[in-house]
Amino acid sequence: MTTPLSSVEQPARNGDSALRRSGDVVLLFLLSRLLVMSTLWLTARVKHQPLVNFLHGWDGYWYLSVARSGYVTSIPPGHGNIAQCNLGFFPLLPLLLRGAHWLAGGNWTVDGLVLNTLAGSLAAVVVYVMAVKHFGHLGARRGVALMVLSPGSVVLSMIYAETYIVLFVALTLWALQEHRWVVAGLAAAAASALDPVGVVAFLPCAYVAWHEIRHNRHWRALAAPVLAPLGVTLFFTYLAFHTGSFFAYAHAQRAGWQQGIFGTGVFYAMGQVVLHFTSAFNSIVKTLSFAAGVAMLWWAWRRRITMTWMSYVLGVMLMGVISPIIGITPRLLLRGFPLLVAVGATVTRRWFVTMLSLSIVGLIGLSIASTGLTWTP
Repeated sequence: MTTPLSSVEQPARNGDSALRRSGDVVLLFLLSRLLVMSTLWLTARVKHQPLVNFLHGWDGYWYLSVARSGYVTSIPPGHGNIAQCNLGFFPLLPLLLRGAHWLAGGNWTVDGLVLNTLAGSLAAVVVYVMAVKHFGHLGARRGVALMVLSPGSVVLSMIYAETYIVLFVALTLWALQEHRWVVAGLAAAAASALDPVGVVAFLPCAYVAWHEIRHNRHWRALAAPVLAPLGVTLFFTYLAFHTGSFFAYAHAQRAGWQQGIFGTGVFYAMGQVVLHFTSAFNSIVKTLSFAAGVAMLWWAWRRRITMTWMSYVLGVMLMGVISPIIGITPRLLLRGFPLLVAVGATVTRRWFVTMLSLSIVGLIGLSIASTGLTWTP
């Protein structure tokens, strides 16, 4: 599995050339979406349900709720110990959905999926351009392939935040390597308004700023980490005026989803696999994702992947480990996409083909499982 970088392809230095050659990854992204949509369509036919039911469920329902009606002002009474409301979701995706609906004026779900497809295509291009400098054109294409065909990428065809997290974090990492500090900070700020994991985009900004100041006295690099928390700060400030509590999001998450002891999510999933193996599909998926994440981290560490990328990846993994319920999931690995890209770009061809084949099987399986109660995307 140990292959020198030169056997993949020498890193490219011309960003314009990478942009001109990015049509392949757009096609790859669109083909991956065709695979997912075909799987969902066939499943919908078998289950005699409308396809649209599988495209905006789970988190998508809450994002659409905010887009259509705005945030509620308080956490409503729940059933038992659970009280769910849309205060537990970040605002940028609903704002984008509202803008798309205002422009198109069609069905909310269709408008959201069209926007998803456009944003996903752009995200694939930015990830490719970001990776070319490190791994060359072939390595970058492999990395994008492993990302868009990873099992968790089923959510790139749903009204979920992952498409936009990949886009804005990739833009952040690209801008950092190009020393475009304000662009990096604003892109990280956008990521921080999408999801709690998006807040982790602050870490590579802070790492690069520290490195630049220490070694090159480039104080302008501070612009990136200073701007990076802007999105989440504005959101929490809005909630303070709207609900009376700066921590309304945290309260909503604890009331509706993040119940339990922090830091136990990974161990809970493993315990469920041991105790209820045949009926713990969610926990099996999480446990396999944890194992895959550890293996990929080990490989990336051996390959000495740039700490700018690794600081973000480690932050993403830490968010999953801290959670009392989420743990390490296919969606979390997708949000930690630089790890998928780096591994896909640096393994041998045999290992790449094996990993990509397993990813495609997992993607089809989770696409089917996402249409019922078997797996919660």
